Amino acid sequence: MTGDDVAHDECGVLGLSTPHGEGVAQLAFFGLFALQHRGQEAAGIAVSDGKRARVHKEAGLVATVFTPDALAPLTGYHAIGHTRYSTTGSNAERNIQPFLVETMHGPLSVAHNGNLVNATALRDELLSRGFGLTATSDTEVFTLMLAAAGGQTWQERIERTLPAWKGAFSLVILAADQVIAVRDPWGFRPLSVGRLPHGGHAVASETCALSTLGCVDIEEVAPGEMVTLRGAELDRQQVLAPQRQGARCTFEFVYFSRPDSVWDAKSVHHVRQRLGVELAKESLVDADVVIPVPDSSIPAAIGFAAQSGLPFNDGLIKNRYIGRTFIEPTQDIRERGVALKFNALSENLEGKRVIMIDDSLVRGTTAGPLVKLVRDAGAAEVHLRITCPPITHACHFGVDMGHDGDLIAARLSIAEMEHHIGADSLAFLSLDGMMRAVADRDSGPDDGYCNACFTGDYPIAVGDAQAKLAFEGVLS
Repeated sequence: MTGDDVAHDECGVLGLSTPHGEGVAQLAFFGLFALQHRGQEAAGIAVSDGKRARVHKEAGLVATVFTPDALAPLTGYHAIGHTRYSTTGSNAERNIQPFLVETMHGPLSVAHNGNLVNATALRDELLSRGFGLTATSDTEVFTLMLAAAGGQTWQERIERTLPAWKGAFSLVILAADQVIAVRDPWGFRPLSVGRLPHGGHAVASETCALSTLGCVDIEEVAPGEMVTLRGAELDRQQVLAPQRQGARCTFEFVYFSRPDSVWDAKSVHHVRQRLGVELAKESLVDADVVIPVPDSSIPAAIGFAAQSGLPFNDGLIKNRYIGRTFIEPTQDIRERGVALKFNALSENLEGKRVIMIDDSLVRGTTAGPLVKLVRDAGAAEVHLRITCPPITHACHFGVDMGHDGDLIAARLSIAEMEHHIGADSLAFLSLDGMMRAVADRDSGPDDGYCNACFTGDYPIAVGDAQAKLAFEGVLS
């Protein structure tokens, strides 16, 4: 999945607390670097020394936002960090996280991964109480609600405020002398905690970030659980009862999470290979070679090739350094589209019947050019196979897939999509097949997972969910 035809995850979050305070900002930097794939629009780190909190945040990638000069003033014992892709609110500077405010209880900084479906109502309530809002992100709503909450401790204020939040949230919260992490009772977005090798603890959206920091004893933060990090101390408290029907996002396995992460006690890389195995069982066609659309589809293509007995090979080479470019391409390059990100290996494709594996088909804007790129490189046939079901409904829980009308599978039948893309055949993995791969067993019930983007069966009513830019007009 590439270009405009991509579902973006909204953010990655990180929090850590150490008893010695040595290099806490540098640790946060490396943790965020491992979460860069979850958001490339902006990055921020807030640090507290026990009394005072400081924040540095800018638009851009982690490595460019945090120069040595930017990190130098961020001294302390406790830190939170954030990599941003915008879901609620635009990518304007005012929406960059973490948010930092001064309260009567001391500094408070918040970073958030997810999306509230009732943000409009909560925002209106804050305005009616006289609060001034400076951003258009629901993270500001979290921050101000906590700042105004009653209670003797931040844990009490969080516990009193939590029931009002409906939707997906994995939060990291920085106070003067601690970091608190909390996860919604449905468990939409991932969050894990581990012990740092030289004392203290860390929480992060994905285990790959904790592994980068050398953490051990890594465990998932349970849905509805609040975890407090204070130097060498770790306190875990179940503050909301987990929902009877959990709602882990299946798309974390399909696309978002890094393959070296573990979630719900499952290796993401292994699940992706299983997706390819199930896809081969369901939609094998006579062919000569299996190729992935790199990088996220490589494990699935390996699984498909192993199950089918067909050879696996590279057919597309990705320019992994293109990222976000601020140089406007020439008209000729713009028309070539995917050539900015991919080149085809004609020696592996010429005269071959090719099965091309991709993880998903969202808007359908780049699948056609990719098929054409492979065909122009000499492929005799191009059969596109997708490792998840057709995406027919928008996500309201922190994934920017666009609206229902933006989704090609919501408008066209599979036969129409096949014609639109120009493939010799097109097939998607079934819902049952996807869940068999996730469950790693013959039967694959979707208990505990959210598949609303495939089925329209939302685990929470989304009638009041706001569009991504719904709050922009009043602050533009």
